[in-house]
Amino acid sequence: MTAPLRLGIAGLGTVGVGVVKIVRSHKALLTARTGREIVITAVGARDQGKDRGVNLNGYAWESDPVALARRDDIDVFVELMGGSDGPALEATRAALDTGKDVVTANKAMLALHGQALAEQAEDAGRAIRFEAAVAGGIPVIKALTEGLAGNEITRVMGVMNGTCNYILTRMESAGLPYDAVFQEASDLGYLEADPTLDVGGIDAGHKLALLSAIAFGTRPDFDGVDLEGIQRIAIDDIRQAADMGFRIKLLGVARRTGRGLEQRMQPCLVPADSPLGHLEGCTNMVVFEGDAVEQIVLRGPGAGQGPTASAVMGDICDLARGIRVPTFGRPAHTLEAAPAALSGLPAPYYLRMSLMDKPGALAKIAAILGNSGISIDRMRQYGHSEATAPVLIVTHNTTRAALDEAIAAMTGTDVMASLPVALRIEQV
Repeated sequence: MTAPLRLGIAGLGTVGVGVVKIVRSHKALLTARTGREIVITAVGARDQGKDRGVNLNGYAWESDPVALARRDDIDVFVELMGGSDGPALEATRAALDTGKDVVTANKAMLALHGQALAEQAEDAGRAIRFEAAVAGGIPVIKALTEGLAGNEITRVMGVMNGTCNYILTRMESAGLPYDAVFQEASDLGYLEADPTLDVGGIDAGHKLALLSAIAFGTRPDFDGVDLEGIQRIAIDDIRQAADMGFRIKLLGVARRTGRGLEQRMQPCLVPADSPLGHLEGCTNMVVFEGDAVEQIVLRGPGAGQGPTASAVMGDICDLARGIRVPTFGRPAHTLEAAPAALSGLPAPYYLRMSLMDKPGALAKIAAILGNSGISIDRMRQYGHSEATAPVLIVTHNTTRAALDEAIAAMTGTDVMASLPVALRIEQV
């Protein structure tokens, strides 16, 4: 029989412990499926004495992840520490430098340093696998690099942060404001230590940058992702979107255009009766569109011990079978440095604003939109106070640049009671 595949696991949080549990509980199954035994030889984390609910006494311990990565008795370095730089990056480089394959769940590290790491891995004849870095237990990387390899991908789209989806759907179902649901999510442990990573769209933006690189043969470019979080979404937006047959999602969209690579992670309205519109709670959904397959929808848990550890193990099993593909689906030196398309293709937009309750206010706003080449599809005025009147406008297709021009002109008038909220309506 082929020699065992030996793992060194750096990081023993929720996911690391989940990997240990799977290796132990499915030992015979893993051997049957891969043709070789998968064993853990060494582990490491900051605190050796912490009770993690699993016995680690049979494994060598390394407090220094770089030392763990360099050990002679491991074949695969499993990096589950997190962090875009520092120990995670140093240890990953050390593993590749000493002839180890790498399996990681570290989206931030790959979004920022993926090109250099991919080149290092391929120069060394090694592999970097990162299924767990995007959409938890959903096998989106394998689907894109392998199952859809015969397609020219035309669009990547999805809800890739379960915490944001929980907040938005909970606001709708319970009729609660953003601040109340944000605190609820924090109390439930759904938010990162720095919650801006979630609600600011950064976490999901990292994931979109990785999918874009694979889908379009480009270098990972997180700096080219147009980021907008959900912090400004009000319960009124949720209700009014529903009134028009839409739901609000933190939606990632990437596509190649004549101007470059468009990558957006921002709140959008989607049809309530679409697959994305039906998505509830912490679930993730990724949609791929290709010239041959048309549209593929993948849905499942985007986080948690079991789903994420399952994704890690899928990568480990492929390495055990001898399956190797380039990090981003094609040789790293062939990946293009695509310019960022900072303005998306034209689309309808939702505008919510509060106007001073004075004669001619609405006509002035309509005139400003017309001067910017924006036509109105629908307009509604809701119940108003003595001083202000809430107004909702849905435009016909327009560009974000034209909309920004109009909003800037609006804020220079004497009729605005608050800054407008502008949300793209995405066709799905």
